[in-house]
Amino acid sequence: MQEDGSDPDLADGGTLLVRKRRKGIYMLPNLVTLAALFGGFYAVIMAINGHFDLAAYGIFCAMVLDSLDGRVARMTNTQSAFGEQMDSLSDMVSFGAAPAIISYVWALQGLGRWGWIAAFVYCACAALRLARFNVNTGVVDKRYFQGLPSPAAAALVAGFIWLMTDQGIKGSAVAWPMFALALCSGLTMVTNVPFYSFKDVHMKKSVPFAVIVMIALVIAIINIDPPIVIFSLFVLYGVSGYLVYGWRKVKGVQTSVISTSTEEPDERGLHK
Repeated sequence: MQEDGSDPDLADGGTLLVRKRRKGIYMLPNLVTLAALFGGFYAVIMAINGHFDLAAYGIFCAMVLDSLDGRVARMTNTQSAFGEQMDSLSDMVSFGAAPAIISYVWALQGLGRWGWIAAFVYCACAALRLARFNVNTGVVDKRYFQGLPSPAAAALVAGFIWLMTDQGIKGSAVAWPMFALALCSGLTMVTNVPFYSFKDVHMKKSVPFAVIVMIALVIAIINIDPPIVIFSLFVLYGVSGYLVYGWRKVKGVQTSVISTSTEEPDERGLHK
């Protein structure tokens, strides 16, 4: 109420004016996403400065943070359309542009035009994969990814660089293997090969005691030689999708992970 007794929310004639609240963004999940984005940016800077092991660390840190932002948003009930778009843009930098630039600076630039073609194909496939993921969110079987997820593709590239650097092998000596890996991981992202998403694993549910023991064993094995073990795990994951695809083909089971038809007829060919 004002001094004259009038209400500032009442207009002439007694009509109630509703004040619009300013729209904001949720801080916690977006801070995690920004941290993941920084991991990709840090990886690029380290690669430019010749610290390729640190560049690989940046990619893997971005992977961990990327797996947390969505969980944080769901746990705190702070999901938003802004957060979804921010996450996609962060993924494009950390798992699309960053691995392409790092692989080019480390090894592919010695191949001339073939090198930047491989780096560009990887980067373009990451963009296409993320765009398709956003479009197909409502129609894909949640248990599987359609194509290799971009964090796993980035882990293959960064893991190979980390492994070779740890062994004292320069990028120029393995330029063609890097070329093949960049193309394979990039193209696998845009295939329809199903990759298990682990989204049906619920952390809040109780598990047998043996599961905890297995997790402890995995951690111990990773610590034996992190570069070799981590890279090997992602290679196995990259192969697993093709094994599932082949098994479904042999059994005559539907290989597509699209559960329903889309409303975009121009893109139906992408989903078969």
